[in-house]
Amino acid sequence: MKTLQFREAIVEAMSEEMRRDDTIYLMGEEVAEYNGAYKASKGMLDEFGPARVIDTPISELGFSGIGVGSAMVGNRPIIEFMTFNFALVGIDQIINNAAKIRQMSGGQFNCPIVFRGPTGSAGQLAATHSQAFESWYANCPGLKVVVPSNPNDAKGLLKSAIRDDDPVIFMESEQMYGDKGEVPEGEYTIPIGVAEIKRAGTDVTIVSFGKIIKEAYKAAEELEKEGISCEIIDLRTVKPMDNEAILKSVKKTNRLVVLEEAWPFGNVATEITYLVQSKAFDYLDAPVVKINTADTPAPYSPVLLQEWLPNHEDVVKAVKKVMYK
Repeated sequence: MKTLQFREAIVEAMSEEMRRDDTIYLMGEEVAEYNGAYKASKGMLDEFGPARVIDTPISELGFSGIGVGSAMVGNRPIIEFMTFNFALVGIDQIINNAAKIRQMSGGQFNCPIVFRGPTGSAGQLAATHSQAFESWYANCPGLKVVVPSNPNDAKGLLKSAIRDDDPVIFMESEQMYGDKGEVPEGEYTIPIGVAEIKRAGTDVTIVSFGKIIKEAYKAAEELEKEGISCEIIDLRTVKPMDNEAILKSVKKTNRLVVLEEAWPFGNVATEITYLVQSKAFDYLDAPVVKINTADTPAPYSPVLLQEWLPNHEDVVKAVKKVMYK
């Protein structure tokens, strides 16, 4: 094993796949000359040249469309958004073309493309730069949505996403790019749609994904001191979701808390809650509790931002609530 930053794991995944397959290329704002806005493509221009690591104008709709068109005729583009907030400018290409072209063409075209970049809050970036879009894209048939939380998963899942024959939304975080973790030395992939139990437990299941899962880890450590054993499931993939992993854990612990960095209405946690009440209702010893951001745009003030975002204290309270303590 070796230790890599999250951004280095992203670079390795893309570079290894581009060495393997010359139809793969990277395109987006500042990915080439600047080595990526967050240095998540460092060194790639030097290795692969400007024909395969392509800087674009600030025109998300334009370069998303170029990517979709090239994917339809045999390439495998990786389209980087500086942030998924900017993907709103190109969302018509993602939803109405990439996601639907296989069905609309009767299977004559597929669209092997990865759209990747940061999602969610990244500190004091305020309302238009702090939004989580996982559930938005997961709502659209034809898209797979991947949200890794550590370097190992990021590399293995990104390699799988690049090899996938359908469009994949691959969501990262500006606040995770410097995170370090162990990554295998050799070739490996992680299958899309498979969750992982990051911490085994017996009293309550906590389901989360992406950077906010760190708050679940902090809470579990604190709760362990009080004799409460938390099982933490990292979804890794929001769609397709690993329903069996969630249900199996809930049937063991009989309690569920879902932690998600997103607005509270109609999100991933809502879907998980419906899944569990419909498939494992008789196993529940308490109502499901979901933890989300406040139902407002993200504030700029650091004091308000701290109140807006979920934290480990919220998780501790939720776990104690389902434990009736």
